[in-house]
Amino acid sequence: MEGEPDAEPGAAEQMHSQREAEEDGWMLWQAGQVRNTLHLVSAVAQWILLLACLIYLGIDFLQPSMTQRDKVLWTHIRYSGNSTRGVPMNLTAEGGSLQISNGSILIPCDGLYLVSLKSLIYLLEEEDWVKLTLQGTHMTSSSTLWDQFVHSNDSRVNLTTVLYLFRENSITLWTDSNASVSDLSFSLVLVTDNNC
Repeated sequence: MEGEPDAEPGAAEQMHSQREAEEDGWMLWQAGQVRNTLHLVSAVAQWILLLACLIYLGIDFLQPSMTQRDKVLWTHIRYSGNSTRGVPMNLTAEGGSLQISNGSILIPCDGLYLVSLKSLIYLLEEEDWVKLTLQGTHMTSSSTLWDQFVHSNDSRVNLTTVLYLFRENSITLWTDSNASVSDLSFSLVLVTDNNC
């Protein structure tokens, strides 16, 4: 019987260590559950953030935005008709964002402008030459930006150049003789990116 009391404390220790192992297992299981819950919450938060970013980008993409054509200041003019000596041609825009008033193209910004002009000009008078002039006007002063003499035998005009134009200038096209202008194509595009 002396051996029995030794057996009882061993069984109690074994039950105690078994209970501690169960408690440790329970605590590890709870810690794992907390960790899994945190991972789940983190993943859900990331998906919500990703979804919010995609919605933001989608809304920004779907909003009506200005096209590149509307951002760039430009005009395109087609004209056929008679030109009277000393009177600017009555130009009207076929398209573009630059304003035209009384046949004059109004310049809204300082900057470099690409100019393209093509036309056929026929003399209506008994002269050998007619001068076509692109004129810039600021307030009351005006200056010649470009001119070309056109001979009666070769009536083609072809200009492509870059001009620096100033805000509040206006651009007009003149002839120094009565002439017939046909298939005039005139384009003016702001090249420099000025915020005006």
